[in-house]
Amino acid sequence: MEKKKMSREGYENLKAQLNELITVQRPEIAQKLKEARSYGDLSENAEYDEAKNDQAQLEAKIAELQYTIDNAEVVEDDSISLDEIGMGSIMSIRNVDTGDVEELKIVGTNEANFFENKISDESPIGKAAMKKRVGDTFIVEAPAGEIRYEVVGISK
Repeated sequence: MEKKKMSREGYENLKAQLNELITVQRPEIAQKLKEARSYGDLSENAEYDEAKNDQAQLEAKIAELQYTIDNAEVVEDDSISLDEIGMGSIMSIRNVDTGDVEELKIVGTNEANFFENKISDESPIGKAAMKKRVGDTFIVEAPAGEIRYEVVGISK
C-alpha cells in the first residue's frame, strides 16, 4: 500500500487516540467481560454478549488506527512550500463566478474536517488545487456543475 500523507499534528492525534484505546478502553472492556462471566451461564448472558461485541469493535478500531499510523508519511511544517499548493498548505481561493474567497488547509484524509476548513488532499477541491500557484485557476467537478477557482494566496 502506498503511504498516506498527513501532518505531524494529525499523526500525533492518531497516536494519542490509539494510546487511549489501548491503555484505557481495553482494560475497561476486559473488566466488563470479567464481571459478565461471573454472572454464570454464558449462553444466555446478554451482558457477556454485549461486552464481547464491544471488545470486537474496539480491537477493530485499534487495528485500523495502527495500520494508518504504520502507513503514514508525515509531512513536516518546514517542508511545506509557499510557492505551490501541497500537503499542509493553507490556500486562499476565490470562486471565479461569485467572487467568494475561502481559506482552506490541505490535510490527509484522516484529518479532514469541513467545520475547521480542513480538506483532504483526495477531495475534489484538494486534488484539483495540488501543485497550483498564486494566480493559477482550476476547475472542480461538482454535482451542481463545474466550479472555477483562482488561487489568491498560499501560506502554512
